[in-house]
Amino acid sequence: MTEKDGRAPGLARLAGLLADGTRAACLLALLDGRAWTAGELARHAGVAASTLSEHLDRLVAGGLLVQERQGRHRYVRLADPRVAQLVEDFAAQVAPDRVARPRTLRAAGAGAATARGRTCYDHLAGRLGIALTDALTGRGLLRQDTGFALTDAGLGWFGTAGIPLERTGRRPLARACLDWTERRPHLAGVAGAALCRHALTAGWCVRIGSGRAVRVTPSGEAALSELLGITPDRLR
Repeated sequence: MTEKDGRAPGLARLAGLLADGTRAACLLALLDGRAWTAGELARHAGVAASTLSEHLDRLVAGGLLVQERQGRHRYVRLADPRVAQLVEDFAAQVAPDRVARPRTLRAAGAGAATARGRTCYDHLAGRLGIALTDALTGRGLLRQDTGFALTDAGLGWFGTAGIPLERTGRRPLARACLDWTERRPHLAGVAGAALCRHALTAGWCVRIGSGRAVRVTPSGEAALSELLGITPDRLR
């Protein structure tokens, strides 16, 4: 008789945490990298606050979320980049024809904006993320042939562009993250996070509404054209 893998119970518990529509909706919303209040998540998921509180308790206990309280408010966020990667990787496995179609024009517009450009936890995704990844690769700054890796020229490019790479902990410098709308990998890891952070603080990109969608500003179009040769039509 084959000995049972000791990881099986933990994997089953993890799968159980993800196997609920309300919890899945919360995890996907939190991919914007920000902390949400329990009330905001309840409205987003369309459930009562008391119902959501039970779901959040399970996600916190399971190590997928961390929480903090400020006055009457309970804030939650994804525990770390590994959780974000797990959620995004699972989302990428959902076939396009299995994704629920938007029921209103507003929802359709929000979906189009999300596909055009969005944050994926702390890096950029959608057509914007793919355009950046393709440009870095095409200029010899990023290699994809043996997994994602910055070249020496790529390390120099980040320095010249004034984008510091804070290499702390065990997070990889560059990592491929499968884009669930484009079905291709975009840049994640320390480099992806640094590029996203700089794009937002420098005003290259701005958030749209309260979700994950972002759009490139005119100054961002000019900067990305100069630094990476990306034409504006690829950013719209």
